[in-house]
Amino acid sequence: MITQAFVLGAGLGTRLRPLTENLPKPLVPIFQKRLITFAFDHLIEVGIAKFVVNTHRQPEMFTEYFPSSTYRDCPIEFRNEPLLLDTGGGIKNIENSLGAEPFIVYSGDILSDVELSPLIEEHFEKKNDVTIALRTTAHGSEVVLRNGAVVEIRSKGEPRGDYDFAGISIWNANIFQRIPAATKISFIPILRKWIEEGGRIGGVVLGDGKWFNIGTRTNYLEIHRTIARENWKPAYVHEPGWPVWIAPEATIAPSAQLRGFHAIGSGCTVGEEAMLEDSVLWPGAQIASRSRLQNCIVRSHQKAQGALHDLDI
Repeated sequence: MITQAFVLGAGLGTRLRPLTENLPKPLVPIFQKRLITFAFDHLIEVGIAKFVVNTHRQPEMFTEYFPSSTYRDCPIEFRNEPLLLDTGGGIKNIENSLGAEPFIVYSGDILSDVELSPLIEEHFEKKNDVTIALRTTAHGSEVVLRNGAVVEIRSKGEPRGDYDFAGISIWNANIFQRIPAATKISFIPILRKWIEEGGRIGGVVLGDGKWFNIGTRTNYLEIHRTIARENWKPAYVHEPGWPVWIAPEATIAPSAQLRGFHAIGSGCTVGEEAMLEDSVLWPGAQIASRSRLQNCIVRSHQKAQGALHDLDI
């Protein structure tokens, strides 16, 4: 059993700008639920009881949303990286927090309901040093898998591999001795060298379930669209009222029209005769009367007015 996890929260979220200018990407809301909490819930479901989260920009935002440094009674340690260390350097940076026990690394910008138990079972059954979750994708396939073992991780420009990384992996503590301290480095070259030296690097294809990378505004709106269209809710999400289309504290004028999917946060106001279609309002957003928004995202405490489409306000 694995009881600790490292959730990657330090990315810059450049492709999601301007949404991430004032809010780290793991904290963006999905129908009023913060993205990183899906990772927490998913991991708690398989026995994780302790989290370490790396941060970079605006680390105070994480402590604002988790003031007690806990989530569902599980402690969270936030470890800030003033200079980004990448995935490998980030793992090394939390060595003293994880000790000698295995741990899961989970990307803080994905939302998935894939089954994690097969990954954990494979890790211990095969006595792997590392076991990575894999997925089939139409682009960027880097991993060559043979009989459950990762035999090669290819670079761009080389022939395509079999699978792509799914943003979830299991590591034994012997990884720490392979990463230089205070160094920005991806775990990819670490794994390549370990494979060459005979390390037991396994892979499990997690094909069942949904998997979303919230990397762009298109991805962000699409996850809302999927949840609304398919009434999708990961089984590990226990909030009885989620998804919350309209927060209880929002004020919607009686003459306003809401079409398609809409996620309207706490403290939002939507004026008379306004129309929202396939749009997301973060807490405190204000929509002026007679405005028309289609495929828009309005950030917290911003005001939108007029006829707008495909915009981040």
